[in-house]
Amino acid sequence: MPGLIIFLNGTSSSGKSSIAKELLHTLDEPYFHMPVDAFHAMRTRREISQEELPAVLRRTWMGYHRAVAGMAAAGNNVVVDHVLSEEWRLPDCLELFGAAHVVLVGVHCSPEELERREQARGDRPAGLAAMQFQRVHAHGVYDLECDTTTASALDCARQIGAFLPQRPTPTAFERLRTELRPGLPAPGRESVALS
Repeated sequence: MPGLIIFLNGTSSSGKSSIAKELLHTLDEPYFHMPVDAFHAMRTRREISQEELPAVLRRTWMGYHRAVAGMAAAGNNVVVDHVLSEEWRLPDCLELFGAAHVVLVGVHCSPEELERREQARGDRPAGLAAMQFQRVHAHGVYDLECDTTTASALDCARQIGAFLPQRPTPTAFERLRTELRPGLPAPGRESVALS
């Protein structure tokens, strides 16, 4: 059986990493937290020109998606810390992940709180979350949504944990796959599609 992918999608500073850390403490089964920031941190520290940067970032994200798919295909449960801020990212994930084994969680936060967190962190470009705000949730379909404006990361993790045993079908990923990738053969509920 493939592993379950808990796919946390939200803007920068929305609280995804904090929720993921709490999930690792609260869920009974073993999970791996695979944040995309860890993949960016593996890259060499040499200066990358503005002309090169988009291609480097795209290759990094593509590799990240394939690493997550590989971990899940090997039977590992994975918590994904993601930002669906570019149009190609969701279709790429829909092709790679077994849609029946993904729980898509929308992580929301108010613009005012995002701005406050960004300033407090000091490690993100000013206005990054605001720039991502509309695009990240544009696909509009989730299995579950949480709002970290007022709810703690632990509360959100508990909400996700309580949802897992009764997750409905079709999943959000199955519905999105049908809507956005209609030409793809639907993988069986027991398989993970890898390309």
